[in-house]
Amino acid sequence: MFSLLARKPWYLLVLPAAVLMAALGVRSGASVHAGNADAAAVAAASDAGPATLAAPLLGGNRELPERSTAVAAGLPLDLRAALENGTDLFAYAQQLQVAADAGNAEAGWIASRIYDHCGVFAMDPSGYALDSAALQRMDLDAISAMLAARGKVRQSCAGFSSADGLGRARLLQQRLASAKAGNLAAEAAMLSMGEPLIDTPEYRRALVERVQSSQDPEAFLAISGAMGSAAAGDEAYRGMVAGSQFSQLAWQVAACQLGLACGPDSTLMVAYCANGGICSRDPQQDFESFVYDAAVSRQGMEKMNEMVSSLRSAQRGVQ
Repeated sequence: MFSLLARKPWYLLVLPAAVLMAALGVRSGASVHAGNADAAAVAAASDAGPATLAAPLLGGNRELPERSTAVAAGLPLDLRAALENGTDLFAYAQQLQVAADAGNAEAGWIASRIYDHCGVFAMDPSGYALDSAALQRMDLDAISAMLAARGKVRQSCAGFSSADGLGRARLLQQRLASAKAGNLAAEAAMLSMGEPLIDTPEYRRALVERVQSSQDPEAFLAISGAMGSAAAGDEAYRGMVAGSQFSQLAWQVAACQLGLACGPDSTLMVAYCANGGICSRDPQQDFESFVYDAAVSRQGMEKMNEMVSSLRSAQRGVQ
């Protein structure tokens, strides 16, 4: 299950809610109609991709605090850390958008990460809560971790609604503006979304080289979606870490080693679990440990280490 998700571009990682709920035998806004066969299928899927972490669940009918529409003056010095530490991403996104509209390329990039993270919830907040409540009534240990992650998304993204239009078009618009303003991660994300600024082999290869040379964890994460199986057979990436089901994970693990927030409660871990049902059994496990535990066999560990090491070679070369 994890390897299948690894083949999906990260910035298209957010699954449509209807697709996700259908896979689990749940209809948005309706009660669960799942017999023993459906329950067994969910449990089997969980065995293929670890999802048995026990955690407190957020009830579907829990009241959420109202979100202020006021934009506070000033931005945090570390925009990326504020994303990870923020409990009110709606208000933070407003701050970032004001700065982005004034030409701050990094603010625009971080805003796009929030839009990506909150996209499924924002499509239908009430339906999101009902889906979570319906899943909870299934009373399966196999999906408890996913429910906990969905609860975190619901809390941090409260305030967004369908009126915000946090879909693909909004992401493309936001990232295009940031990329043109000079943000490398946004430019890399455009490639992962299948919309490179220039669609030529020379440009694509040069972009990957610039990302690797930058040793920027955000850019590594952003380009990882283009480096998986989507790159298979593309001559532009010959000799690069690209084209296999583990390549995307290698770029993400390297991003973690370079400083990306990859802890148990990081945006990365929560997104894998809430949006894809790919959850760790260990509540203290970070993303790198999770990858080696759940996605890489003993035989493949050496190859994964080689790929990650090669991606970080640019950093070692300047030390």
